[in-house]
Order: sequence, then C-alpha cells, then structure tokens
Amino acid sequence: MGIGDEAGASIDAQIKALQELGWKYLEARNVQVDGFAKANLHDIPDKAFDIAEEKLKSAGIEVYCFGSTIANWGKKIDEPFDLSEVNRAIPRMKRLGTRFVRIMSYAVRPQEDQLVDERVRRLREICERFLDQGLQPVHENCMNYGGMGWPFTLELLEKVPGLKLVFDTANPIFNQDRSKPKPYPRQDPWEFWTHVKSQVVHIHIKDAVWNPARNDADYKFPGEGDGAVERILRDAWESGYSAGVSIEPHVAVVFHDAAVQSSAENEYNSFIEYGKKLKALVETIQNGQARPGCF
Repeated sequence: MGIGDEAGASIDAQIKALQELGWKYLEARNVQVDGFAKANLHDIPDKAFDIAEEKLKSAGIEVYCFGSTIANWGKKIDEPFDLSEVNRAIPRMKRLGTRFVRIMSYAVRPQEDQLVDERVRRLREICERFLDQGLQPVHENCMNYGGMGWPFTLELLEKVPGLKLVFDTANPIFNQDRSKPKPYPRQDPWEFWTHVKSQVVHIHIKDAVWNPARNDADYKFPGEGDGAVERILRDAWESGYSAGVSIEPHVAVVFHDAAVQSSAENEYNSFIEYGKKLKALVETIQNGQARPGCF
C-alpha cells in the first residue's frame, strides 16, 4: 500500500494511484475533497469525510491505517494535553473498518529533560482510548521521543501497555542516536530494526542517504539508499512478518518540510515509479515464493 497524499492531495488522485499499482489498501494521512481544504483524515469536516468515504468504498479501496498527527513531532509535551484528534479519529476509523492508527510520542525537547513521565502518562491514555474500541495504536520511529533511538522505543513499549510499532526504514538516517554519547551519531536502520522487530505490525518504506552539506537527508528510491530496505524486508519475511508494507516515497514531496514541493504530475508519477520499484524489489527478495498478503 502507500501513504496516499504522496501521490497527490486529492482523494481522487490517491485512489487512481492505488488502482494503477493494483493495490487495494490506502494508508490515509492528508486528503483533499473538492470544495474543502486539505487536512488529515481525522480533521476534515464531516461532509468532506462523507464524500471521501463514499469514493473509497465505491473504488473498493480499504483504509489500512490512519496516519494521524496524534502526539507527532509538531506537538510539544509541555503544551496542554489535547485528545480531540483521538476523539475524532475513533468513529472515523470504525466507519472505514480501519484497525491501525499511527501515533508518535511528542517532539524532542532541546533540553536534556524530556519529561518522560508526562509522555508516558499521555500515551497511556491515548492508547487506552483506542484499545478500548478494538483499535491498534502503532508508534513510529520519527522525530519524537521514541525515535531518539531503539532503547527509547523499547522503553515506551514497556511503559505503555498495548502499544505496537510501525517501523520506518529511513527515519533513522536523519535522526540522532540519543542512546550514544555526544556528539550524537546518526542512527543505523538495521540496528534499530533488529531490536524492535518483534513488536512491529506495520512497515513504512522510505530510503535515503545523509547529506552533510545540507545537514539533511536526500531521499532515494527503495534499495538505492542507506535504509537497509532489502535487508530489513528479507529479514521481516524470514521472521514470519505478514502484515502491511506502505510506501512513503518523499522523493517528490516531504510531509514535514514545506520547502520541498513539486508539481501534481511529478508527485503522482514518482509515487507510481516508487511503487513499481518496490514491487520489483519484493519479487527479487521472494524469488517467486510470495507470501500470502504480500503485494
């Protein structure tokens, strides 16, 4: 599947891209419906959601995961606790038959004190609300507390009952490893994966190389960067993984960086090319022995 807004803002473009790739699942993040502004699926107005729901169901597209903004890198742990996104997401997930919701663990503070107890308290409440409704929250290793290194992710799993993981193959490349001494090195995707894989129930495929001159990542097609994409996928399937794999290309747009923009045509075409390249990589890995549920 794919994170739809990387193919285009409109729900129509997202559906079209999935159909062109022959996929029936969407990871929904931002969507735009005619007459309404683009926003996260849990934030668009009720009328816009009604339209999006009808379009998805008419096309036979299922929403596998909500890519929510709950507790993400844009939310600070020392700001008031707000559960409104959670409360909006739950009934919409139920309407769409969606099981998974991606959450995070709030932005990293520049200070040494990360207010861990408060993060844990909030995440417990967030997770309890979803779990009580039969929905599964999954934490992503992004620019947040749990993404500071694999020990921090394991700490959250220990302290927040019921929490599971979505693992992003490229996020370690641009995140500092706070589990190691200063100056913090960049994380190693393979090292991170090996420590958390038993709790991973969803995978994001990105690939990148670190560019010191820009102090940022340069995003690549799957298998062409330092994200250990092929090695991680091979190990996942050899270890019995049979859940979702979702592309998040970033080669045309970067969700968290408004400075990286592209034309709608380029976004769409790069999404399709990315999906085809990943399918080819998967075929190479599986050598004609595809597991049920994998593409």
